[in-house]
Amino acid sequence: MNKSALLAILFAFVAGLALGAVALNWLSSDDHSDHEVADGASAEREILYYRHPHNPRVTSDVPRKDEMGMDYIPIYADQGGSGGGIFVAPEVTQSLGVRTRPVERMTMEPVVEAVGYVDYDETRLSHVHVRAEGWVERLHARSLGQRVRQGELLLEFFSPTIVNAQEEFLRALTMNQPAVRDAARERLLSLGLSRQTVQQIERDGRVRQLIPVYARQDGVVTELNIREGMYITPGMDILTISDPSSVWVLVEVFEHQARLVKTGQVATLQLSPGDDALQGQVEFIYPSLDSSSRALRARLSVANPDGTLKPGMFARAAITTESRPHVLAIPRQALIRSDNTQRVIVARDEGRFEAVEVRTGLMIADTVEITAGLQEGERVVISAQFLIDSESSLRGAFTRLETLEELQPGDEVWSDGIYKGPGRNPGSINLSHEPIPALGWPAMTMDLDLIEGLSIPDHLQPGDEFAFALEALDEITFRIVALRIHGEEVRP
Repeated sequence: MNKSALLAILFAFVAGLALGAVALNWLSSDDHSDHEVADGASAEREILYYRHPHNPRVTSDVPRKDEMGMDYIPIYADQGGSGGGIFVAPEVTQSLGVRTRPVERMTMEPVVEAVGYVDYDETRLSHVHVRAEGWVERLHARSLGQRVRQGELLLEFFSPTIVNAQEEFLRALTMNQPAVRDAARERLLSLGLSRQTVQQIERDGRVRQLIPVYARQDGVVTELNIREGMYITPGMDILTISDPSSVWVLVEVFEHQARLVKTGQVATLQLSPGDDALQGQVEFIYPSLDSSSRALRARLSVANPDGTLKPGMFARAAITTESRPHVLAIPRQALIRSDNTQRVIVARDEGRFEAVEVRTGLMIADTVEITAGLQEGERVVISAQFLIDSESSLRGAFTRLETLEELQPGDEVWSDGIYKGPGRNPGSINLSHEPIPALGWPAMTMDLDLIEGLSIPDHLQPGDEFAFALEALDEITFRIVALRIHGEEVRP
């Protein structure tokens, strides 16, 4: 397919839009006997000019017919002929199913969704060390994952240093010198013996060859670096005990959502769809973003008394952020996106509709925050708005048709779309994209190949919005060479 064929297809598509627009204007025009205005206002309406029924760029100051014998369409002053909108008769509005909603002020409660993984609470870790070198004679905590209780015997080891300290302590007990006895007792305690063990030595009056080591807290053994018969020193991490009754969930928040997350906010966690939700709290926000993922890490503290959350599990978190009262908002379906602009169709008085460019803020579910472009009480169209909008943008469509440039291999064109999932062929994806004027493409759903080495990030899910860059391989073949997801550009 050459450039001429592409232009012919595009002309047919735009001509279809033109016919739809003609139908709107023809049905809404008061020149037809079927739509006379009772008070005779049609005779008083000012005609600015007459427009070609298929080409808005061709106009005439007087009535005339086109090459197919169709009448030129009169453009009235109250139709917004200078760009102020179009007029649609009430019966046409009804037949098209045009519905509107008011622009309202409301309280928005943003919910930041993030994915993270479960880890042990580092404040509930206990490392076990000895304070004198020796040999492990009996090991009672024998495997990783073994559950232990506070005060439970973990191991017994033989240490010549501690044996000598016991002998000095027993000799001191025979002396009538309280200070010496106390010093000998404190030395045993400083070598890691428990007071219970020291009292037992004092009571029995004999040296204990094997020194017991007890657990300081409840938990499970998560590190075990010794076996029976091993030589151990004070510098060795011989055991680590972790308490899983409370865990951390480390989540990654997208850069554009980072400002919404604060410590103390409530988070709801779910391991998989259908599971019971668990409640947690944002305990800490890390001070810097991850340089590779451009995401901010946050730490959630979650009670885990029954052990449902296992370290290493993935979890989905929904963080309830601070409410935003008195926000100007519209339904999401009213928003029309094209190129780098966003607009809505506003219903004016007496059947007039106008395309208005807007700036948006937060998007939550089916609601969009409006930061500029609209006022409270205005009504926006939420159905059939694309048909109405086609009349406003038709002139630009023909202009783009005539100025369509041939792309050279290696040129990139950016567009916005909605990710649908993997394509039918390996290395391709399925997406719905907006019209791409530079290529003369209308909005459509299609498969596109990815350049070698470019992969879809895990956090891009079907239904998510994203931007993509197309590279021309030849006149009719294109492939995706880059992605932009929430402001983050991804390339091979």
